[in-house]
Amino acid sequence: MFTTANLLLYFGIMVAKIVEVSLMTVRVVLVTKGEKVVGAIIGFFEVMLWINIVSLAMDGIKEDPAKAVFYALGFALGNYFGIGLEAWLGIGVAEVQAIVKEEAGDELVACLREEGYAVTVVKGEGRTSIRDVLFLFVKRKRIKHVVDIIKDMVPESVITVSEAKPVYGGFGLIRK
Repeated sequence: MFTTANLLLYFGIMVAKIVEVSLMTVRVVLVTKGEKVVGAIIGFFEVMLWINIVSLAMDGIKEDPAKAVFYALGFALGNYFGIGLEAWLGIGVAEVQAIVKEEAGDELVACLREEGYAVTVVKGEGRTSIRDVLFLFVKRKRIKHVVDIIKDMVPESVITVSEAKPVYGGFGLIRK
């Protein structure tokens, strides 16, 4: 029988688990990007929350299996929201590569540099012509902006975006 007190407990377990798993997702991403101190701090709060949630969920779980359902639901939703939170935070750096026709490269590079991006250009050989290969390291929050510029100026370009480990040096990306 679902009483008001039970429903509050179930939703409390679920919401707390969503927060805990979201913290876990962000912590894992931070640690893989080399942010050890912030990752450790988040890990402390994550585990403190986990201990409290598990003790609430496990207490009398055989008599009240709905606790397990809400705990699992909180875990699933925590993964979903944690991934969204991490994407919104946009922590870290990405490498953007664009392959464009040589005749479009100079104007595109000039525009990207005017927008404050560092661009390295390498000449490449395409199937039928010489190509400019542009390399940019950008903060993840700026990926869409860079890609939009490239697509608007050179619609037939080939663009790839890859995660980059911590960057040391470079224009606008110096990491201490």
